[in-house]
Amino acid sequence: MKAYKEMSKEELQALKTELEKAYEDAKGKGLKLDMSRGKPSAAQLDMTMPIMNILDEESLLITEAGMDCRNYGILEGIPEARALMGEMMGVPADNVIVCGNASLSIMYDTVSRSMTHGVCGSTPWCKLDKVKFLCPAPGYDRHFAITKHFGIEMITIPMTTTGPDMDLVEKYVNEDESVKGIWCVPKYSNPQGVTYSDETVKRFAALKPAAEDFRIFWDNAYVIHDLYEDDRDELLEILGECEKAGNPDMVYEFASTSKVSFAGSGIAAIASSKRNLDFIKQSMTIQTIGYDKINQLRHVKYFKNLDGLKEQMKKQAAMLRPKFEAVLSTFEKELGGLGIAEWIRPKGGYFISFESMEGCAKKIVAKCKEAGVVLTGAGATYPYGMDPKDSNIRIAPSYPTPEEMAQAAELFVLCVKLVSVETLLNA
Repeated sequence: MKAYKEMSKEELQALKTELEKAYEDAKGKGLKLDMSRGKPSAAQLDMTMPIMNILDEESLLITEAGMDCRNYGILEGIPEARALMGEMMGVPADNVIVCGNASLSIMYDTVSRSMTHGVCGSTPWCKLDKVKFLCPAPGYDRHFAITKHFGIEMITIPMTTTGPDMDLVEKYVNEDESVKGIWCVPKYSNPQGVTYSDETVKRFAALKPAAEDFRIFWDNAYVIHDLYEDDRDELLEILGECEKAGNPDMVYEFASTSKVSFAGSGIAAIASSKRNLDFIKQSMTIQTIGYDKINQLRHVKYFKNLDGLKEQMKKQAAMLRPKFEAVLSTFEKELGGLGIAEWIRPKGGYFISFESMEGCAKKIVAKCKEAGVVLTGAGATYPYGMDPKDSNIRIAPSYPTPEEMAQAAELFVLCVKLVSVETLLNA
């Protein structure tokens, strides 16, 4: 089909009339689909239900070291869970603390602790005149919500095909003492599905921060979330790279089983240097007497090791692939060659990142909602919810069925076409 920008006003007007009719027909279908968040589907959660049978009243709830999981204590998490999460992240168990059910809570606590008590003896951030965070974008809206909540100034760093723009990262981190952190989703980034290159990871490890309390917040949420077993990305392990570069304390790494087992009842962990973990534990001893060790034991007995986790993720990938492919094939068929959109085909993770024509994202999302398909709010993937081009839309294919996903994708491309034509006619 002819690219829209090559069409005459008359051709665009005729196309607009045709698209408006199709849109009214679509509204009449009464769709009610939600693609706003990366929630696992009920079928995906059902896949993990056997974990509920792992423990019962006859079970011996004792760790290999003889500790009773029903009682207080074991602040760092049971050794077996630390080993399991360490395997998943590719780091030694001694560098891991296993906490509650959500890595987001650990990230929040880590920022909050830095605000009130500083980082390993540094001045608490709340006592400083200015605190800044670097925010690669498009990025994860909940990261940005945390820093906004604490009044931390956010600086947008453009994403590239190999990760954040490292020239900018190095400039800010190495020259500005008020820059205290950077948010990172290093493998299958949210929402673009970009995996940081080896060079990017090594440049992170080699940073020379102006601030002694600068930390990389390495949210490795999708470390084992490959869609294609024979075509998956590999991520260089950053804790080891930082140690080699002489910066052993520079990283907090986070991960969880929220999208491996149950989204609301997984286990989450932080990995870092001994110095960082010792400082964190000073606050944890006030905050808790220990997290849910029975749930930790349940996960260990069910998954056993990294191989068990990977087997689970193969089953999950088989469930997710058709949904991603339903969206991507619709994009290619309906939007390919029209010159009005771009998108990334991810090899893993939970999202598809879509770029509309400039100034169109909010209108597309609004039209989809009016016709029964809820998307993540336009702008959410940028700090302060402000996409400077109003073009990025995050699509979350995981929750609907493949059939619903195909329906939603058809409506979405219809809205993209209609808004694009209207924009060109009004130019």
